[in-house]
Amino acid sequence: MTHKIVLASKSPRRKEILEKAGYEFEIRVQDADETLPCGIEPQKAVEILAEIKAKAVKRAKNELVIGADTVVVLDGVILGKPKDEKDAFLMLKGLSGKEHKVFTGVCIVTNEKTVTFSEESTVKFESLTETQILEYIKTGEPMDKAGSYGIQGKASAFAKITEGSFHNVMGLPIETLNKKMLEFEKIY
Repeated sequence: MTHKIVLASKSPRRKEILEKAGYEFEIRVQDADETLPCGIEPQKAVEILAEIKAKAVKRAKNELVIGADTVVVLDGVILGKPKDEKDAFLMLKGLSGKEHKVFTGVCIVTNEKTVTFSEESTVKFESLTETQILEYIKTGEPMDKAGSYGIQGKASAFAKITEGSFHNVMGLPIETLNKKMLEFEKIY
């Protein structure tokens, strides 16, 4: 890799995915306005947000910044991170027994070039009782995750990926990112 890699995310899951893929990188996050226009399609929204996050980070000439954003979409409605336990309960109750989409947008940016892409996965939840939902919320796992669940954690007992990448649902589609990083390096 000719560029020094910077991850523009505080997500422990994205950090873990990049580390397991063998990348050496630094984490550097800059606050940015993530306001989107109303009515924007989820796939476009995650691409825009990933680009906003990546471009907000100041970078040196030899640095490559990776930004990412993940959303859970149920019946056309974007589910972000829960505000509190009540919000988590409502999201999980809504997902119970249904299939939904997960979109992750990724932006790779240097001073010379920007590449943005997104991945889509489909996840099916088993039907959950209110008690099961409350027990899951008690673990604390839902509180910092889009859609109030983590596919890599305790939710794996009731959430199954029916189409797409596990890593995409986790927050960073590493398989596609690897390909894009190789293409990026061939250019320079």
